[in-house]
Amino acid sequence: MRTALRYALAALVLVGSACSSSSQSSSNSAADTSVSSDTSVVNAEPATTTTAAPVVTTPLTAEQVAFTEVAKVPGALDLAYRSGDNTLFVASREGQISAIRNGVLDPKPVLDLTSTISAGGERGLLGLTFSTDGQNAYVDYTDTNGNTVIAEYAVGTDGVFEPNSQRQLLTINQPYSNHNGGALRIGPDGFLYIGMGDGGAANDPDRRALNTSELLGKILRIDPKASTSAPYSIPKDNPFANDPKARPEIWAIGMRNPWRFNFDQATGDLWIADVGQNAWEEIDVAWVGLGGIHGWNFGWSAYEGTHRFNVDQPGEQVTMPIYEYQHGDAGCSISGGVRYRGTAVPSLVGSYVYGDYCSGQVRALRINDDRSIGAEVTLSATMAGTGAIAQGPDGELYVLRVETGEVLALVAANS
Repeated sequence: MRTALRYALAALVLVGSACSSSSQSSSNSAADTSVSSDTSVVNAEPATTTTAAPVVTTPLTAEQVAFTEVAKVPGALDLAYRSGDNTLFVASREGQISAIRNGVLDPKPVLDLTSTISAGGERGLLGLTFSTDGQNAYVDYTDTNGNTVIAEYAVGTDGVFEPNSQRQLLTINQPYSNHNGGALRIGPDGFLYIGMGDGGAANDPDRRALNTSELLGKILRIDPKASTSAPYSIPKDNPFANDPKARPEIWAIGMRNPWRFNFDQATGDLWIADVGQNAWEEIDVAWVGLGGIHGWNFGWSAYEGTHRFNVDQPGEQVTMPIYEYQHGDAGCSISGGVRYRGTAVPSLVGSYVYGDYCSGQVRALRINDDRSIGAEVTLSATMAGTGAIAQGPDGELYVLRVETGEVLALVAANS
């Protein structure tokens, strides 16, 4: 059962990061809490040595870091930057994108989508990223029908979006109001990665997450350049590109709600925070050294974390999470997450920093050179409503609190 803290926070509007309960059935119903007693674990891919960016071994303590407010952007959910520009662009659940330049928030949004989206709960403007050259932006939002739209906008040299330049790449029907995903990032390969939740309700009721004929419950990978038949292209090395029974856009399967993911600036590994059902939150990694074009299977809904869940779903060839934590004092809804590559806090370098919407904890998880888990440090326990931990162009980190609108920089204490 969830803690009293979770019930208190449930009164808040729970965004996509906090989607451990269903909008269709009670989070404490028998269906939502039942987990098979079969806890067998499928072996993950073998660990190999990290090829870049050695981890700092100086012990980290919470006293070494502080959080300072940079701006307030109502509904702040995502933060992105573009090449050659130190501006921080903040996406708001309410439908606006705002620019923070040299530490000052521009009062005029660079893009306003409030009239074209449905906002509230787990819907709204949910994600933002930029093309490698910074000339285009990509957004993920739920339209007025509640469906996911992935769209491209041209961006001027001044960082202002051209509102009439919208080019819709994908529209994906959403059967329920929750588990919309929302993360999207341009990868080191220049392709667009899109996080899609399993469609919502609870327990993956339509068994979409492992169904390769469905886009829901996946991470997608597309080339935003138009093909002769569609507004985007399929990378030739996508794992299902030549499978007539599967959707060629799919890059990874078995996701419940990959609310936030980010590429490691140093290694290119993809770190995914996948929100759990009723018991376990998990962190997944797609290691570049194990094959970026891998056809990853992260297990939902055969597994919740490393724990057997829907026993009618195949449990083979699953890559298990690198880390999981149980619901309780630690929280109930993970909000990822970045592997720190900044310079402000040297002892934090190489640690994966993430938050939990419910508990308000922001934690740093040490990742050893052999990809094993080291010590974990709680950096703060007062950040309830955290929607994301994001990084700037210099690798420094920001906490986005969707309910308060605070954008907070993680800095060295006494700096």
